[in-house]
Amino acid sequence: MIRTGVLLRVISALSVLLLMSGCWSSREIEDLSLYVGLGIDVGKETEFEKNIAEQGGDYRKRNILTATVQIAPGYSSSQKSGQSGSPSSGKTSYSNEQLTGDSLLQIFRQFALRRDRPLIGHHLKVIVVSKDIAKKYGLNQLLDFVLRDNDIRPNCLVLISHHRAADVLTSEDPSRIPAFYLTGITNNAYLSNKILEPVLLTKLDAQMQSGSSFLLQNVLNFNGEDKFSGGSIFEGKTTKFLGELTQTDLEGLSWLMTKNRGGVVKTHNKEGFTVLYEIKKKKTKIIAKVVGSDISFHVKSESQGWLMEDWRAPEEEEKGAYLRELEKEFSDMAEQQISQVLYKLQHTYKVDVADFRDSLRIQYPKTWKKVKDDWDHIFSTVPITYEVKINITNPGSSTE
Repeated sequence: MIRTGVLLRVISALSVLLLMSGCWSSREIEDLSLYVGLGIDVGKETEFEKNIAEQGGDYRKRNILTATVQIAPGYSSSQKSGQSGSPSSGKTSYSNEQLTGDSLLQIFRQFALRRDRPLIGHHLKVIVVSKDIAKKYGLNQLLDFVLRDNDIRPNCLVLISHHRAADVLTSEDPSRIPAFYLTGITNNAYLSNKILEPVLLTKLDAQMQSGSSFLLQNVLNFNGEDKFSGGSIFEGKTTKFLGELTQTDLEGLSWLMTKNRGGVVKTHNKEGFTVLYEIKKKKTKIIAKVVGSDISFHVKSESQGWLMEDWRAPEEEEKGAYLRELEKEFSDMAEQQISQVLYKLQHTYKVDVADFRDSLRIQYPKTWKKVKDDWDHIFSTVPITYEVKINITNPGSSTE
């Protein structure tokens, strides 16, 4: 009886194993080209493409855009010349390859004619779009294939390059993969209010679908070094590049955003010495008000932080009144930054990328339904008042 039970269990186990299917359609990772970065620039054929075309290797296309794919890991230096690599090991950390055409999908399929390993976008980390091509075509056009492709994860970061995106995806450091480096910079937002909240592909798609104007982080490049600096404004209806905000503008914008951000505020005391306040906590509340057809907003922003640098180093007995004086100066500086960025948004570009629309939609949903289709124009005429209150909770350590 016992033997029969054991035998039945063995047969059952073997039956289950037979029913289990293996990964019959899998491909080894060594046989794939994992691209982690994608750059989109105004069309400019490479020397390779020009030479191949002269040999009759061209196909019917318009040279509208150039796509740069960053593949990691890259080829060894013996396999692929002209790519960043480690001289000691002879291996590259990444490789960039470019092709030009008028369709991203067709460009990607063209890579199959020159690579023995197919491109796979499961691990795409960042998409960099140049400002120049974003002026000509809407992001909804440039990224249409990316948004439709199920192979590409929707949580990749989207950035705007001041010049060519291909330069942003190039590094002089052989050990650095630019795509990973760029995504890593976004983690420093707790240290600086000049870094925007990361806009991932999913969020960008939602913003474009809603028809609302939006803001994307700018990235600059020089000699293989990248730096986040300011933001690019995109008009909601066309999704085309409209203008830019500076680093100082982003500081002012951060006081209007409800999320807590790090950062510093710099001013100068009466003697002209530099004084620096570091933001530790920030709380912002946007209050919408509707009277008849008139809409207005009031912004209340409060911050707690530390006095982290003071070149004057006042005497101990002066610190109480002196700190209150500094709090007022820091608050005035923050309000000046708010005034500067609001003027640009309301009078220069006439778009709402500070999300005032969300406050109106939540607090006055009926009013929002009436104005949402023409909100950017209405926003440019809406009165906005603001107040910033800064409290220095820690004057910092003293060497005395």
